[in-house]
Amino acid sequence: MAVPLPSASPSSQGVDARGIEAFLDALESDPRIEPHSIMLLRHGRVVASGWWSPFTEDRPHLLYSLSKTFTATALGFAVAEGLVTLDDLVVDHFPEFADEITTPRARAIRIRHLAAMASGHTQDMVGPATETDPDEPVRGFLLHEPEQEPGTVFAYNQPATYTVAAIIQRRAGTDLVGYLRPRLLDPLGIDPVSWQEHPKGRSLGFTGLFASTDAVAKLGQLYLDEGRWKGEQLLPEGWAEEVRTRRVDTDWDADPDWRRGYGFQVWHARHGYRGDGAFGQFCVILPEQDAVLATTASTQAMQAVLDAAWEHLLPALGNGGDPDADARLVDRLAGLRLPAPGGSDDQPGDDAVGRYAPVTPAEGPSLESVELLRSGGVWSIELNDGYGGTVAAPVAGDGWTVSEEDGHPVVAVAGRWQNGRMAVSVLFLESPHRLELDLDPSRRTAGLRWVPAPLVALGRPGFTSVRAPRPLR
Repeated sequence: MAVPLPSASPSSQGVDARGIEAFLDALESDPRIEPHSIMLLRHGRVVASGWWSPFTEDRPHLLYSLSKTFTATALGFAVAEGLVTLDDLVVDHFPEFADEITTPRARAIRIRHLAAMASGHTQDMVGPATETDPDEPVRGFLLHEPEQEPGTVFAYNQPATYTVAAIIQRRAGTDLVGYLRPRLLDPLGIDPVSWQEHPKGRSLGFTGLFASTDAVAKLGQLYLDEGRWKGEQLLPEGWAEEVRTRRVDTDWDADPDWRRGYGFQVWHARHGYRGDGAFGQFCVILPEQDAVLATTASTQAMQAVLDAAWEHLLPALGNGGDPDADARLVDRLAGLRLPAPGGSDDQPGDDAVGRYAPVTPAEGPSLESVELLRSGGVWSIELNDGYGGTVAAPVAGDGWTVSEEDGHPVVAVAGRWQNGRMAVSVLFLESPHRLELDLDPSRRTAGLRWVPAPLVALGRPGFTSVRAPRPLR
């Protein structure tokens, strides 16, 4: 059962609410950033939290590679319980194909190398691994000899984390959600979550976890407190230090917060360290300030989010505060909204109703069919991804309309008619992704544009990639 974190006013925890407001201003004024949620903790208390409507507090959000930090946490439990050791040779955990792995560097990879993204490969091996063996990517991964000695070079490498996750699940006899539920999720009071799988029954580990912002913040606070929770040692003693210890250099990266080195599934930064996921999913842990920042978003300018945090939030985490600013911040957070398309001109008649031919987008999955419907003067759309996934939702011209039909993606839809064409925005509310449609009745075409395009490393590329697998557990 979900248990909320304790909360307090910013000023009572030595935080200047004006700095938080400035951080919100920076996010909202940057056209490259679509913020979805924020939670800021100081001294273990929530001093600011908010969700940009139609995103909500209780809804899970795809964390992408922030999932890796949860997998690193599972690894800590597995080591403490004697299921694995960090020095285990990876190939020893897969006896069914161990004889096929004949190259010396591949046979020398240890679990600690994988956890540090230091398998010796010099590129992400997710493509080669899945092309070599789509049914067992671990085998496909290990059949590729690393270019360098394991432990000597960093490469952000999805099969490395996937293999760690596969080993834990094999040894534990359950998937990652089942393994973490009694050890981490229940003790922290985290809402039901779900994790994408491949093959069935094996959590991906490197991505695919759907969880709330609250879950991210609680994980960050647990690491900030050296694994202690409510006065008890929840993480194995010393594991928080193991995770944050810099294992390998990343000084070749151009972004200043990605060139500070890598631990066990966390990045070092100019301030503190963090787990992060594509498109703005952050768990930033700031030991010097005794603070945690958790965000979800949709952006490809992730460095800009951190830049804004360092510019505005860090100075606010001092020893001062303003009760009047606290009150303004409460109102600001309660009124967070994503702008919706609007301002329709004259609408066409029923001759615009019918099927539209989807135009293949430049990036991301296409659709099999798009249909525009009208009933009682209300427009609606039906989308089919060709893999059994559908979206059927009304299109309002005055804000977001949320559709939560069981078995289909949870979406918010808004649209407008302009110059005889309908522009429709579809927010997939359990993910960072939005689908923009441009319906042209004169040509019967539907232009498609993903903002941003979903990343699908394993599994089907349809709507299942932007919806939390059911049931949540």
